[in-house]
Amino acid sequence: MQFDEVINSRYSVRSYKSIPVEDEKINAVLEAGRVAPTAKNSQPQVIYVAKSKEAMEKVRELTTCHFDAPVALIVCGNQDRACILKSNGKNFMEIDCAIVQTHMMLKATDLGLGTCWVGRIMPDDVKTAFNLPENIVVYGFLVMGYPADDCEPSPRHSDRLDLSETVKYL
Repeated sequence: MQFDEVINSRYSVRSYKSIPVEDEKINAVLEAGRVAPTAKNSQPQVIYVAKSKEAMEKVRELTTCHFDAPVALIVCGNQDRACILKSNGKNFMEIDCAIVQTHMMLKATDLGLGTCWVGRIMPDDVKTAFNLPENIVVYGFLVMGYPADDCEPSPRHSDRLDLSETVKYL
């Protein structure tokens, strides 16, 4: 797919086929996240791949927004690698993880997979359920799989403000 085709065809998939995602495709998605830019190249992201039956049962218990996807990438940040500016204390870890998640989401689309960025979670519950280390901050899930045949974008998906409402030239 060409880049414009990827960004224009991507939507939040909320219904998945029950077929597994090939490891090669999961690895390609993870690689797209690995090469994403981060503040001062700090690379604070930690991605946990939930695809076993047991792991996906936990995901289903942790959020109603799992949409029966066969895979969930648990997007986290490692506080020990966070870029924090000395000048003003700004922590870029959440932004960095959002960039990483976006790269993964777009690569998944390029590979014919669907994704949904899930923020409807209780981070501490996720951390406890998966026994994650203390220095890890959970930001969300990227559920992923092959879209169901009848899956369509939400009715509001194409509602976009005009550039004149979101862009200001100085």
